Amino acid sequence: FLLTAEKHSLYYIYTALSKPVDLPGIYQFSAMGLLDDRQIDSYNSEEQRKIPRQQWMKEKMQEDYWEKGTQSRKSKEQWFNVNVEILMKRMRHNESDLHVLQLRVGCEIEKQGDEVKFSKGISEYSYDGDNFLSFDDKESQWVAPVDAALPTKRKWDSVPILNQYTKGYLEKECVDWLNKFRDYEDEELRNGFPPDVHVFAKRSISDKTKLKLTCLATGFHSKDVMMTIRKYHSPLPEDEVESTGIRPNHDGTFQLRKSVIIQEDVKSEYDCLVFHRALKEPIIVTWGN
Repeated sequence: FLLTAEKHSLYYIYTALSKPVDLPGIYQFSAMGLLDDRQIDSYNSEEQRKIPRQQWMKEKMQEDYWEKGTQSRKSKEQWFNVNVEILMKRMRHNESDLHVLQLRVGCEIEKQGDEVKFSKGISEYSYDGDNFLSFDDKESQWVAPVDAALPTKRKWDSVPILNQYTKGYLEKECVDWLNKFRDYEDEELRNGFPPDVHVFAKRSISDKTKLKLTCLATGFHSKDVMMTIRKYHSPLPEDEVESTGIRPNHDGTFQLRKSVIIQEDVKSEYDCLVFHRALKEPIIVTWGN
């Protein structure tokens, strides 16, 4: 059960609005961490606390991690509030309109077996949805696609130690956190969330003499699942098998169904084989048992 190189990412997204909007769930400042596009923590200007969004984050990260994170988010919030104002003046935008300043910062890795390789680091600002300023990790300098960003680029590039810090964060510190979080998440996956597997048959709607045999795996928490319907322990050809693809359950776990049309009177031994990373060995469920 070999997979090609796995790709993983850790990103933090900060969003600041130039003025409060009176809408539920929309805050003047908000921040969130995303591990492989799943939210792991959040902060907003109303609650003023960095809080875990995954069970393993809650269990693994000590109280001081959340304390420090909260302080860091509060100072980021102040920085963003000041800079949204500066940008609006620089762009000659008036106070009455709503403007948005966003930062996305983080890293991506490739994992082949036990080898972890840094593949890219991103630190990019956008203003009102357009790219405003981004860090060129290879050259260790800021790139300004718009004139209004040039003063900031010059200012930041004139302090080499700041750019070294940014490069170091993206290539080293961010990757360390990404690996650490992945280990914690993997541990939770190994300890829980294996699939529940069921095999059942119903009369075929299109042909009353046949049955539709379905294999269902549900309740698993990592999408890396392999499912095969077999006859006398030989996998059935994929073109005979209908699959729903992996779908989300309401509780953050996933499910997958595969079905095949079979003769009702055939007493063949059909079974369903499912492999998942939370399992030590595959689950095999024989139809009728």
